[in-house]
Amino acid sequence: MNNGTISTNISNKVATLTFFHPASNSLPSDLLSRLIESIERLGNNEDVKVILLQSEGVKTFCAGASFNELKQIKNLEGGKAFFSGFANLINAMRKCPKLIIGRVQGKAVGGGVGIIAATDYCYATESSDIKLSELSIGIGPFVIAPAIERKMGVSALSELTINATEWKTAYWAKRRGLFAKVFENSRDMDQFLGILTTKLAGYSLKAMEEMKKVLWENTEHWDQLLIERAEISGNLVLSEFTKNALNKFKK
Repeated sequence: MNNGTISTNISNKVATLTFFHPASNSLPSDLLSRLIESIERLGNNEDVKVILLQSEGVKTFCAGASFNELKQIKNLEGGKAFFSGFANLINAMRKCPKLIIGRVQGKAVGGGVGIIAATDYCYATESSDIKLSELSIGIGPFVIAPAIERKMGVSALSELTINATEWKTAYWAKRRGLFAKVFENSRDMDQFLGILTTKLAGYSLKAMEEMKKVLWENTEHWDQLLIERAEISGNLVLSEFTKNALNKFKK
């Protein structure tokens, strides 16, 4: 349980993929790897037409990368490997032939916002505020930036990145394209998600696969781009500025 859990439930062609970690649903490297493996497996499962991605709990959808692991990085190789985790996850979601629908029930920070941006369609509750805090500790959201820019535009990416300590509301995120719809509570959201996924499960799988290719056109270079971005962050995390920022955060 301390390492987090990944669970999958398949019913009527809909695969519900759920992740959990006791530290606000953060994603350490091991949990990221298991989530990637699950997405790839479901993408190849003939009994699945659509994937619903969600996390457990109420207050937080995902707190991003593991802060404990971040503090342990000692060299460029380790830094690049650490930040490559979210690069590999975003690419797995991008290349998955099945549509991935997001269910966001709480706040998202950093890599958590990147995950949301990498879904193909996403619902959220009013409590689903978002924030990119990376620049405030000297690293920047380099890996997830392409996914956020693709979904929300450069202006929103700039606002989130530069004003790194300010939370943005779910309604702000909806106006900029991150969420398709915002609900007052999870009960209402789940009702609409049930309707949507049931409809999708009845659609032509081939048509949806082809549509996903269209939605992700001109991102084929992300396999290389996101790893290059991981190296940038992996280098910056070794700086004295970031080390001091992390120590202050720890205190």
